[in-house]
Amino acid sequence: MTSTPGTAPGGQSRLRRRAGTAAVAALLLAGIPVGAAVSADAGTPKTATGPQGQKLTVSANTGLDPAGQKVRVQGEGYGLTTGIYVALCKDNGDNRVPSPCLGGADMSGGSKTSQWIVPPGDPYEGDLAQAFGPGGTFDVEIEIAQKGDGLDCAEVACSVVTRADHRAAGDRTQDVRIPVAFAGQDPGDGGGEGVDVPAGTISYKSAAEFTTAGKPLDLLLHPDSKKLYVGADNLPDTADVDERGLHVLNPETGTSESWISQAPGSTGALRASAAARIAGPLPGDGVVYNYPLRGVGSAKSGDEAASGVWLAGSTITDIAPGTTPDTVLVAQGATLSEIERATGTATRTLTLPGGTQFAADPERGALWYTDFAAGKMHRVDLTSFTVSGSFDLPGGPGGMAGFTETDPATGAVWVGVDRSVLVFDAAGTLVKTLVGKDLARDAAFDTASGRAYVVRQDGGDLSDPANDNNGTLTVYGTEDFAVAAKDLSLPGNHSQAGAASLAVEPGGTTVFVTSPAEGKITKLVRQVSPLVTRAPADLTAEEGEEVALTAEAEGAPEPTVRWQVSTDGAQTWKDVEGATESALTFTARTAQDGYRYRAEFRNDVGTTRTAAVTLTVTAATGGDTGGDVGGDTDGNGDASNGAGSTGGDGATGGDGGTQTSGGSTNGGSDSTGGTGTAATSGGGSLAATGATVMSVTLAAAGLVGAGVLVHRRARRRTEGAL
Repeated sequence: MTSTPGTAPGGQSRLRRRAGTAAVAALLLAGIPVGAAVSADAGTPKTATGPQGQKLTVSANTGLDPAGQKVRVQGEGYGLTTGIYVALCKDNGDNRVPSPCLGGADMSGGSKTSQWIVPPGDPYEGDLAQAFGPGGTFDVEIEIAQKGDGLDCAEVACSVVTRADHRAAGDRTQDVRIPVAFAGQDPGDGGGEGVDVPAGTISYKSAAEFTTAGKPLDLLLHPDSKKLYVGADNLPDTADVDERGLHVLNPETGTSESWISQAPGSTGALRASAAARIAGPLPGDGVVYNYPLRGVGSAKSGDEAASGVWLAGSTITDIAPGTTPDTVLVAQGATLSEIERATGTATRTLTLPGGTQFAADPERGALWYTDFAAGKMHRVDLTSFTVSGSFDLPGGPGGMAGFTETDPATGAVWVGVDRSVLVFDAAGTLVKTLVGKDLARDAAFDTASGRAYVVRQDGGDLSDPANDNNGTLTVYGTEDFAVAAKDLSLPGNHSQAGAASLAVEPGGTTVFVTSPAEGKITKLVRQVSPLVTRAPADLTAEEGEEVALTAEAEGAPEPTVRWQVSTDGAQTWKDVEGATESALTFTARTAQDGYRYRAEFRNDVGTTRTAAVTLTVTAATGGDTGGDVGGDTDGNGDASNGAGSTGGDGATGGDGGTQTSGGSTNGGSDSTGGTGTAATSGGGSLAATGATVMSVTLAAAGLVGAGVLVHRRARRRTEGAL
């Protein structure tokens, strides 16, 4: 039993998309030099540059119709020795094959969802595949939809891609990717590409072990006082005193704040008593609990002894809050009674066909009584106190009893039997069976996050190959029953000395799990691998302008960030020195044209990277800024190539000069603003082409929301960034 429903606001689930790292840009201009990528507004064509200078353009990549639509895909600069497929595929990131793909890999020539392009003269040219045009070009249409053929772009990152055909499946040089988003999605909010684990992966780790409460049998985290109540028995040979009773612990440190060891027995005299099962919280502080064999007690932190009553009849097998504040519901085998806590008088009694365990759902006026021996579950109407339905437990009679708990948010009934958890809806219909490798022993619900926590114990008999002496914590969504966190191994948690129990802090940030055999409570804390919440976008700037890229991520522990740059089309990456803030700002230089940038977030759980974005740097268009850039002689230049820039001062700011293999040299310009040429650069940087291109103006206000800020800075010498 054992968690108090949380009341903290729950975070909305976020679409977790692992964005690919291909540069995404819009084809705004004809005749742009190979390797340049120019950004555009959503809805315009998008272009990405490949590892060998290929250019891939798709007519639209955002706001796509989930039911399906046609898009035009064009390419140029592809080699004439390797065939490629063009398709919508799951984007698995750098140097990983894009797969699966919508429609699979088309080798029939009849697919509308993918296209096969081959070199001229290829044996498959004709009905099965079409040939590249001059310069390694192609122009095709494909039909794409959000879901199909094992691909669901609502759950994973998808891109329109080119990739080598089946004859060279391991060739990653043909991989060019353009991320897509269907209506209601945003490729900029994708969560990033998880490197070692998927972005936003939830897991738990042990933060502390409490051994201050004897042999723990049951837990309750009080919703008001926030104290951790532990029902315990004595664990021989671990202490000089009898440890049985009700322990009150500080949940942060595990230190004991109170210990109520005595409760009234059959004669009313106080005696040492274990606390077998906690029924529920008292207002403000304290709990109601069952102590063996037939005691119903109540106590709070600081009490010297519990107050309680001793019931007639057989041993109490289960207990829960009653329908009024002064009553409790008690199972004594197959007999269900509602008892006045002050006197022990039964106000209502019902005998069922069989059973020992139940779960009450006061919100819906129902109680679910399980009879594991007979393989049955009975529904009791709490208003009339009569059986209103009976249901079969799959697997038949004789299953090992685990637990019966109700989800307070939905009314669903979760029943642990052997290694399975059976989930019934509020009407008693079986809706899901969750099978694990260990015995299902207890469950708790967190309504704030919509998750169910199940503690499983190993059988403990090591002669059985199914046992390994280790238990498991499993976490599920209460709506879709999907696994909501990585399974956590609980070493040494086996069932030979009693059933484990658990309690969950509202919001699910902390979970407490008992191990009776070891006499300890393990405090588990939630961890979340970095999930990108704000991603940078492609940008265009003039020579000398200051640019800023911004990225943010959430996770637990809070992730750190470092920026990385690639000068060779995303084939290799290196850290930008000192760039460990959410914003990366620097002055754009022509030597950086075509560079790609990404942010990498790390914490103890994993690493997540944003999709790579492309910087396009155009020549300055005149005025004081251009002249000032041309006259920058202080040695500041492309830091990633380890060189500076030198040059004279021009009256109108046109650029002239020659770029060398060591860095960039921007010479002065004449009064007409003519533009010079640049030689091929070395050291892995991309050379400036010297071609004249139209400037693309990006409004600063619009770009801030996309994680990009571009503004002009006149007559300022700034260290060249990367």
